Amino acid sequence: MFHPLDDGYLLFEGSSSFLVVARALRRQPLCIETVEGEVVQGLDPDDLIAASAPNGGPLAPALMLIELVRRYGFPLVVLPKGHPGSRRLGVVVSAGPAIRIACGIQRGTHPEQDVLCGADELAGLVLRGVHGGVEIEGGPPGLAIRSLPCLSVEV
Repeated sequence: MFHPLDDGYLLFEGSSSFLVVARALRRQPLCIETVEGEVVQGLDPDDLIAASAPNGGPLAPALMLIELVRRYGFPLVVLPKGHPGSRRLGVVVSAGPAIRIACGIQRGTHPEQDVLCGADELAGLVLRGVHGGVEIEGGPPGLAIRSLPCLSVEV
C-alpha cells in the first residue's frame, strides 16, 4: 500500500505502542556511533527516518528525535548488546531506504538500519521510502495510520 508523504509524518498507532516515520527530504550523511567506531551511511531524500516507542508514551520526543536526525544531522548511537541503558530507551530511531519492525531485538543495540525494535503489535511491518511517500507492507489488520504536519522547530 502506498501512502503519500511530504515533509510531515506518518503515525502508526497500536493499542499500546506507536511508530512514526518521516522522509529524510535531502541527501545527507548519517553517522552511526558504536563502541567499535563510526560508520557513515548516506541518506537520500526519499529514505525514511523512523522512531519507535514500543511501550507507547508521548509523541513529542519521537518527533524531536526524527528532527534532530533529519534537520540537524545528529548521529545515531548504538549500545552494545546487554547494555543496561537499553531498557531506559523509550524511543529508538532508525534511518534508511527500508525499515522492518521486529519485536525480538534489544532496543538501541542494532547498527543495521534496516531493522528497528517495536512492540509485538507492529512486528513484521515493513516501510520503504519511495518517491513522494512510503510503501507499507505487513502489519496487523486495521492498523491506524494518520498523517501529521511537520513539526515547527525554528528558534
